[in-house]
Amino acid sequence: MVEELVAAGVSLASVGAVYVMSAARVVKQYERGVVFRLGRLKSDVRGPGFTMIVPFVDKLRKVNMQIVTMPVPAQEGITRDNVTVRVDAVVYFKVVDAADAVVQVEDYRFAVSQMAQTSLRSIIGKSDLDDLLSNREKLNQGLELMIDSPAIGWGVQIDRVEIKDVSLPETMKRSMARQAEADRERRARVINADAELQASKKLAEAAEQMADTPSALQLRLLQTVMAVAAEKNSTLVLPIPVELLRFLEKAPGQAPSAPAVPPRPAQEQLPPAEPRLDPDPEGSISRQD
Repeated sequence: MVEELVAAGVSLASVGAVYVMSAARVVKQYERGVVFRLGRLKSDVRGPGFTMIVPFVDKLRKVNMQIVTMPVPAQEGITRDNVTVRVDAVVYFKVVDAADAVVQVEDYRFAVSQMAQTSLRSIIGKSDLDDLLSNREKLNQGLELMIDSPAIGWGVQIDRVEIKDVSLPETMKRSMARQAEADRERRARVINADAELQASKKLAEAAEQMADTPSALQLRLLQTVMAVAAEKNSTLVLPIPVELLRFLEKAPGQAPSAPAVPPRPAQEQLPPAEPRLDPDPEGSISRQD
């Protein structure tokens, strides 16, 4: 009798251990557990930690609540200004309602991926090429709103959407490079012309100042000569202006003048030349009268 009781107790303990093992579940910190009892959703969502379900009656489905990073495949489209481009993006989203993510949509990851692709193609068709290249913040916000609107009913929240890269045809890249080069050249010419205008104004003011003081012009000339003479690989030809000679004439201690050449005496004058006889056209020499 005692042996039968012991055997029955061991059997009950074994059944209880098997029951506990089949009913015990562990939900991680970043997960939530959705319980279906005989196919019907229970209202309470199991939090992280140890939990129990009814074996063969309840079914626990775990939902990841972490932020998911999903790359959107490159989509090819034509912009509003008729340029063919390929654009790819990345979507950051997370599940905020585990029950809706399981019940309302079959596969919320696939649904978000397809919605992101269609929204990206729609954004490409509504935007210009310049907006895709320089105004990405506004496009990211519009793309986020387009994906987030249907995702709210799926228990999914779109955290962020970023356009990664915009691929252009080679012909368009060359055209844009030529346009940028022409624009830089235009700005360089405008800056150079502005510099020339400012320099001419300063030179006009300097000329007016030097006109009042003639000696300043001579000093400036000497400074220019010194600057040019610093380069030993060039030959300097310096014309002496008349103003410099006048300035030297006014200076004290003039140099003595050169002695005058005395005139030749009368007896040393050369005798007059004899008349020249022209040849006669017939070969004879005629005399001069």
